[in-house]
Amino acid sequence: MINSHLMGPAPNLPPQSLMDSTYSALKKRAREKLLAEWSSLFPTPGYYLHTPALQPKPFMRLGKFVAGRIHQMKAGKSYLAAHPTWRSPDADTSCPRCGLEPETFEHAILSCPSRQHSRSRLLHGVTDVGPEAPLWSSLPLLKRLATFIGVTSTGFPPSMFPPTTPPSSPPFDLSPPRVPPLAFGVFSLAEV
Repeated sequence: MINSHLMGPAPNLPPQSLMDSTYSALKKRAREKLLAEWSSLFPTPGYYLHTPALQPKPFMRLGKFVAGRIHQMKAGKSYLAAHPTWRSPDADTSCPRCGLEPETFEHAILSCPSRQHSRSRLLHGVTDVGPEAPLWSSLPLLKRLATFIGVTSTGFPPSMFPPTTPPSSPPFDLSPPRVPPLAFGVFSLAEV
């Protein structure tokens, strides 16, 4: 604060509470206008169900590699078999691990029988991967998801892990998943 002797008497300012609420309202309006303009200039593709935001999503606090995998899978543009690719548009969309249904983000995270062992250890409490799921706002759940993705190599480029074929009998593999020999910023089980 500047010395009142140098400046003279303070001008008549509105009450602090009014200035605070005005600032908050202006800030909110500026954010709304920015998002509206952003959405009109760069519309979200129809396949991407998540709304644009001005702040990074919580999963972006994870390691760069795993955050990239999550973002790609959420966008439907990843290495999962059911996500379209320009290189091979007629490729088989069946899950390469279980062969029971298309390998979508939801299948890979929530229902693939071949990933059941890791899912039961790491993802208890995760029942939805949709845009409004509690998973996306809970850092502890996101850390578990990151570990699950790393342990199971879910959404990894095929060149990063040996190809697997669906087992013929039994219908799925209950053995523990192999841990890839890569360091990619995923949290250990002790941190989850």
